[in-house]
Amino acid sequence: MRDRLQTADAVAENDEPVDYQTVSTPVLVVGAGAAGARVAIALAEAGVEPLVVGKRDHGDAHTTWAAGGINAALGSLDPEDDWTVHAADTLDEGHYINDPEAVELTAKHMPDRIRELADWGMPFDRTEDGTINQRYFGAQSFRRTCFVGDRTGEAMLDTLVAKARELEVPYRDNVMVTRLLTDGERVAGAMGFDMATGEFVLLRSDHVVLAAGGASALYHRHSSREDENNGDGLALALGAGARLADVEFVQFHPTGMVGDRYGEEWDGRLVTEAVRGEGGRLFNAAGERFMERYSPDQMELDARDVVARAIAREIREGRGTDDGGVYLDISHRDGEYIRERLPSMYERFQSLGVDITEAPMEVAPTAHYSMGGVDIDFATGETGVPGLYAVGETVAGVHGANRLGGNSLAETVAIGKLVGEHVADRVDDGAPTVTSGQRALAEREFRALAELEASDGEVTARDLLADLGDILWEHAGILRDEASLREGLAKLDALRARTTDLRVAGDRTTRDFEFAVDLSFSLPIAETILRGALERTESRGAHYRTDYPETDGDWRRNILVSEGPTGLELRARGVADPSPEVQDAVERGYELDYHHLE
Repeated sequence: MRDRLQTADAVAENDEPVDYQTVSTPVLVVGAGAAGARVAIALAEAGVEPLVVGKRDHGDAHTTWAAGGINAALGSLDPEDDWTVHAADTLDEGHYINDPEAVELTAKHMPDRIRELADWGMPFDRTEDGTINQRYFGAQSFRRTCFVGDRTGEAMLDTLVAKARELEVPYRDNVMVTRLLTDGERVAGAMGFDMATGEFVLLRSDHVVLAAGGASALYHRHSSREDENNGDGLALALGAGARLADVEFVQFHPTGMVGDRYGEEWDGRLVTEAVRGEGGRLFNAAGERFMERYSPDQMELDARDVVARAIAREIREGRGTDDGGVYLDISHRDGEYIRERLPSMYERFQSLGVDITEAPMEVAPTAHYSMGGVDIDFATGETGVPGLYAVGETVAGVHGANRLGGNSLAETVAIGKLVGEHVADRVDDGAPTVTSGQRALAEREFRALAELEASDGEVTARDLLADLGDILWEHAGILRDEASLREGLAKLDALRARTTDLRVAGDRTTRDFEFAVDLSFSLPIAETILRGALERTESRGAHYRTDYPETDGDWRRNILVSEGPTGLELRARGVADPSPEVQDAVERGYELDYHHLE
């Protein structure tokens, strides 16, 4: 499977003609969530017409699942907040292995991006005097998270899609990119297929922007849909010669729904941090508000890794519910307030027979976000491979070892605009042409896909992906150690061997084929997670090693992963220091006082 993605040259040449469509565009944006949309808007505003391709219908992207809010130091409720404190909070939550330039660019630009979104029609909740309202989110020093009830991501993507349509940005639905077109020196487009018709597609472009999400859905319990966040953006970049960074850092959100209680369809689905931001409390099965033991000052609004480990410990030590969770309760707040501030949570649980104005929700940690990803220059989005750029959850840098809640949406628009403007400056006039060598590369990839489609073994990709999810959950989950990580790598090798007996039941328009392609992305990225976690012999943020439980100052480094002649190669790189003004904010030691909410 891995060979199909990264070395399609292994497919035997033959004289059989390959039918495919060729599309040329000055800039190809792969991924149609908030990051891809904001890049496309910046390109269009600069006079460049990109093509945006997405695996789903236009406007249907994982951004819509980011419920609770988006960060910007507006100071609507806390005037002492400013962008330097936002940056300091982000660095602190990321345990100081963030890229300081990435953090500062995000924090500095976000107030303007929020005002821009409001100008474009995003219906932010407002205070009585008409300013944009802000709420507490975990590990933030001030009320900094702007929101639209608990549907912020959906409202934001709707706003960006409407703006892109106003600018007449071309978009193509239901296209799955399977490999980047590269001659080993630069990227010149991408190859894939139309998921509705099965037609092969060669997308020729001198500038490709990856905005394809992260890799948290590789895990058994996760907050994504099963067909998103499969690591495709990371795998495409790795296969084209780009570096990945810090892929071992996977955020486990403290509050995912517990499947045994609500049904498998809901297992791991996110219960937004906004519930805790609005005063939600966590209790174990004995009725104890257990965060008093783990974080008496910040309580439920401590960092996500702290709260997730606390919940995991309560469950492991026998204080969890019969369904393997704990209780999240906001019923002490006024019912009308809950319905107004948390409408989608209220409606979701109401449909499952739980009135959250009167009864608690049952929750447990769930894989939620990839802090690691493609290593880029944040002012430009450049990956080090000419012609290839990346943005959004596909990249590493802003979040370090643990993401501050509300920063995922912030990164997409703050950095997306900068990347789009930079790429626009690099575009030459005229449509890119397709060389005979590029056609030969494309045809080899399409033959490899046809060969994959014809696989008639005994095991399905869906089964292998489920087994892969179990491996990562068990061996690279919330708690890790050397023996377990090595066992996980051994199991991964065995699973990879089973792909030689793959069966694809159906043609290229089926989910079976889609999952088979997903598997080719997921296997190398699962290996980077396991190997990075084994390499990092310390505990930092979301990466917790029970055999190395302390944070080691010598490990204030990023782990870089690249493809070498014999497989993955890992090396460490030091982290730069923040600017003096942000360092001053760090040293001032701002911190949330949870009890303001009491």
